[in-house]
Amino acid sequence: MAVFYRIVSLLGGLALFLYGMRIMGDGLKSSSGGAMKVALAKVTNRRIMAFILGVLVTCMIQSSTATIVLTVGLVGAGFLTFRQSIGIVLGANVGTAITAQIIRLMDLNAGSSSILYFFKSDNLAPLALTLGIILIMFVRRQNAKTAGTIFMGFGILFVGLMNMSAAVSTMSDSLSKLLVSFEDNYFLGFLAGVGVTGIIQSSSAVIGILQSIASSVGVTFCGVFAVIIGVNIGDCLTTYLVCRIGAKSEQIRVCLVHIIYNVCAAVLIFGTILVLHLTGVLSDDIWFMTLNSGGVANVHGLFRLVPAVLLLPLSGLFANLAEKIVPDKPLDEEDADIEKNLRELDMHLITNPGLAFAESEHLIGHMAEVSFKNYRAAVHQLFDYKEKRDAKISRRENLLDRMADGCNQYIISVSPYVMRQKDNRTQNFQLRALVAFERIGDLAYDICGSAIHMQEGNEEFSENAKTELTIAAGAVRDILETTVAACKENSIVLARKVEPMEEVIDELLEELRTHHVYRMTQNLCSGMRGIEFQNVINYLERISDQCSDLAVYLLARYDEAIEGQEHQYIHNLHHSNDREYLAAFNANYEKYFGELKATAFTGTPAFPEESSADEEL
Repeated sequence: MAVFYRIVSLLGGLALFLYGMRIMGDGLKSSSGGAMKVALAKVTNRRIMAFILGVLVTCMIQSSTATIVLTVGLVGAGFLTFRQSIGIVLGANVGTAITAQIIRLMDLNAGSSSILYFFKSDNLAPLALTLGIILIMFVRRQNAKTAGTIFMGFGILFVGLMNMSAAVSTMSDSLSKLLVSFEDNYFLGFLAGVGVTGIIQSSSAVIGILQSIASSVGVTFCGVFAVIIGVNIGDCLTTYLVCRIGAKSEQIRVCLVHIIYNVCAAVLIFGTILVLHLTGVLSDDIWFMTLNSGGVANVHGLFRLVPAVLLLPLSGLFANLAEKIVPDKPLDEEDADIEKNLRELDMHLITNPGLAFAESEHLIGHMAEVSFKNYRAAVHQLFDYKEKRDAKISRRENLLDRMADGCNQYIISVSPYVMRQKDNRTQNFQLRALVAFERIGDLAYDICGSAIHMQEGNEEFSENAKTELTIAAGAVRDILETTVAACKENSIVLARKVEPMEEVIDELLEELRTHHVYRMTQNLCSGMRGIEFQNVINYLERISDQCSDLAVYLLARYDEAIEGQEHQYIHNLHHSNDREYLAAFNANYEKYFGELKATAFTGTPAFPEESSADEEL
């Protein structure tokens, strides 16, 4: 039973180590997600720059798997090309060795008068935990809570390591015999490294276990070098399984390059060590040298760094091989469009809200463009119906629906990782925005439906009706264009221009309804034309309303006073003497009612002129 409890103690220490590493990495990613995105997205075609970035980012977040998963997500989102990502992958393999160098602090042996005494793990761990809990519980600023999470993770990590060391120290005889068995059976040691890493799913954790053993009972170089090589292979297999789920061709290639590189690195290290030992260059003193925790960290670091430096110039060959193994899949026109607009939504990024919401916001920008283009096309159908344009409108409407569904599911999937108020507001705005743009697309499709009914009934609007629809559609086009720009640019200035436009459009459309009733009572308009005119006016009004909602949602995103009080804000604005609002209202009123008055005198309809660009609508 004693052995059982020692194993439980070892597993408990491992659990603390993994949890500490997880929350420390989450805290680092939360505080630096935007910076990582900017850094990775600006990688040039110079492999050395990509390599250095991979090293630095992995040192920052303490996980090569996290870096590679992030890189896979950015490749899928189009921020990086497959070939740009290769240097980052190789750098991530080197950066992960930093964890082992941190763990070697356990080997410090300094008196209380030495400055190094502060860095001993049994001193550093409680200090980090104390500082972390103070920041989390007593400081209200979000940045402080994030820093507290990082310190707590750091402290828990070391508590786990100390627990593992205490557990393995009581099993010194058994562990010594186990490690000695690897001195003559390198293949068995290699498989042990692969298997254990595959089960635990963390190379840092396995190396940490080796360092705990080394600190307690000591290990020999010949006994652990094959295990460390196996750990490197097990790490890349774990990453491949994580990244492979739901991945696209170029993303699978990134994972494949990680495996190809690590296999080549393993062969290179094995071959070099065995040749050096057989030729006597690697003497018996080194071969049977006892390693402590720092020694294991150094061997692990060399096994990561040297192959990366030697194989970096061959990264082009790795890319060619991956492209041959995983070729591109042919796509038809519609699938290509969907792929282009949905590729931002990569599930590998959802653990980092800053990155994930950047991708969903990019997609919502695409939705805004598609809905605006469909609106313009639908208006043209009222005056110049073309079956080819109708087919494009239908295709874009289907695309909008799929984008809205995919984006909605993606944004909701980020919810468990949303901790900051800023991210919460972003999430709320995006969920509202995608629904609004999808609804605008539906209304544009409804306008096209009215055009189809007119075409099927061989009907045509009267000249006066055409003139009025042109003015109304132009006003709605202007407010929609302003709204799209405001959302894409996150512009508060543009958002404030929307509401006075919406109020003018409401009055304009009400005036057109009055004109419409007069034409109907004077038998100047047929029944079908009258119904469809009224339908189109209603669709235009609802599009304008959606623009108003979008604008106030955008304002609420950056103003706590508006958030949750959007309707009250609009009510107060309408009944205020806000100079900016009144000036914008008057300017828009003069513009659109001036156009309406001018056409009443001239009787000349201002039909929308179709440019060469509009022909592509």
